[in-house]
Amino acid sequence: MKIKEVKELETKELVEKIGEEVAKYNQMKLNHSITPLENPSEIKATRRDIARLKTELRQRELNK
Repeated sequence: MKIKEVKELETKELVEKIGEEVAKYNQMKLNHSITPLENPSEIKATRRDIARLKTELRQRELNK
């Protein structure tokens, strides 16, 4: 997910997307511990997407 896409989301959608991505990340980590993922770099990419979303949410909170 690009930062441009993140900035276009509304705050409510942003919070929902963070929840979805965190659940996806936790599921990927669990699956990877049982059987290795085909592309383990997806875990890293998901973690960075979560960071982008949280950063944008925090910036919006500070700009109020």
